[in-house]
Amino acid sequence: MHAEILFENGWVYTGNDAGPLRANLAIAKGRIIAVGQPEDVNRTVTPETTRVDLDGQLVIPGFQDAHIHPIFAGIELLQCDLTQARSAEEAVAAVARYAADNPDEPWISGAGWSMDFFPGGTPTRQLLDAVVPDRPVYLINRDHHGAWANTAAFAAAGISADTPDPEGGRLEREEDGTPAGTVHEGAMDLFNAAKPPVPYELAYRGLLASQQLLLAQGITAWQDAWVPIPEGGHADHLNVYTDAVKAGDLKVRVTACQWWDRTAGMGQLQEIVERRDRVAGTFDHQTLNANTVKVMVDGVAENYTAAMHHVYLDHHGHPTENRGIEFFAPDELKEFVTAIDASGMQVHFHALGDRAVTDALDALEAARDTNGVNDNRHHLAHLQLVRSEDVPRFAALNAAANVQALWACHEEQMDTLTLPFLEPGAEDRHYPFGELASAGARLVAGSDWPVSTADPIAAMHVAVNRAAPEEDLPPLGPESQKLSVKQILDAYTHGSAWINHLDAETGTLEPGKLADLAVLNLNIFDLPAQELHRAEVTQTWIGGECVYDRSHTGNTETLPVPVMP
Repeated sequence: MHAEILFENGWVYTGNDAGPLRANLAIAKGRIIAVGQPEDVNRTVTPETTRVDLDGQLVIPGFQDAHIHPIFAGIELLQCDLTQARSAEEAVAAVARYAADNPDEPWISGAGWSMDFFPGGTPTRQLLDAVVPDRPVYLINRDHHGAWANTAAFAAAGISADTPDPEGGRLEREEDGTPAGTVHEGAMDLFNAAKPPVPYELAYRGLLASQQLLLAQGITAWQDAWVPIPEGGHADHLNVYTDAVKAGDLKVRVTACQWWDRTAGMGQLQEIVERRDRVAGTFDHQTLNANTVKVMVDGVAENYTAAMHHVYLDHHGHPTENRGIEFFAPDELKEFVTAIDASGMQVHFHALGDRAVTDALDALEAARDTNGVNDNRHHLAHLQLVRSEDVPRFAALNAAANVQALWACHEEQMDTLTLPFLEPGAEDRHYPFGELASAGARLVAGSDWPVSTADPIAAMHVAVNRAAPEEDLPPLGPESQKLSVKQILDAYTHGSAWINHLDAETGTLEPGKLADLAVLNLNIFDLPAQELHRAEVTQTWIGGECVYDRSHTGNTETLPVPVMP
């Protein structure tokens, strides 16, 4: 077969070698037909072949994000976006500007504020009342496990001093019990009946806005970790994906992870399976599938809702009675995980605290005891703390460790809202990527964007250094928790391809596989570890099509965003 496209004069990391090779790579009909020594690959070249001069750049398999929320992120980009605020004052000012610019919106909705901007991570309603007194304001925080609301929002939702904390959630309160302004976890649901639903058009625009940004970061596939069965008039995100495929707007390969509603019980499994089968009967698995289920086992450490074996400490370092929140009793978790597994679906756990990790592994062990060994490829995401005795269970159960590497460093939220309230010695066990890898756990990688940046290179930098780029802070934890460049790159490419059941076609660069790849301006294997963040994506290719070229765009614009009617 003759090459339609030839990459030459650069480096190629196939994913099957110890490091990059000085090699050429040929593509035809959307697939790789040859990779290796130039004199061998160039036998496929004809005068019609398009030649891409790499000029010393590095070709890698396309990044695949195994835990991301693109539609929600895109919606938030189009609403009151607080991700660029760097202080409480900037966040409030951004809300004021957005309200002034959008006088006809009945609610001011948005997201992205950082807990470390505010004392105790809990901003008050009065801060919002001062700039938007006449309309409800509801703003989700950066980690999406809490929200900040003004007085009008609490009133619209009927939330008062008499409203009890819901199961699995908590309201911050003033001395007389009045809601203070911040709500956590399940208490966010108290606003659902009052908030306006997200319309379909906004969700569709959000998907395409996100795709623009993600293609520019070399991402060729993702697992959307929250695709709920819609209710209350909200857009059906699964329909957004199916419509985008039909319209030719979706360029990436998507695994839609269906949400397990903790209030809906076992009865929801039938509809989840029906939605999975409907997608499978219409679309090629390589383009779109919905064969995975997201289970939220616990919360997050910074608001003391991550489920821990050890109790949290108070502000004086004394033990409390709080071990966080388990959203499911262990026996209930075992029951429905076993049923999901029996249906042939993958389970994608949010398991952040070490007790949540134990519960998730116990559930997978129960499923295996009942259903036997299969190829469903379950995975646990986040893994902020893992007990040493649970580390070898990942490999034993063939459960992948889905790492969000960008979080494994000292930063303000970690150092002021998390580490001081955990058991002594917890820092050394934080995000134990190296320990998991040494014990044979399969590593896959994701960003959890918009909780943090979706940039895989930034996450790789932290995984290798255990410190954020250009930050003068010590590494988080011992040297043994660091990963090599190869380990984290493999996690972000063929590791995530495996978790997405795309490894037969993607994840490595070898003849016969789809030509999904990214081009980096620098050879990251030759960079000093502290300079990894300097690398940038210059091109992204999916199925042999260039879907992002920095030299042509100068920015992240790769696809038009439709105007909402």
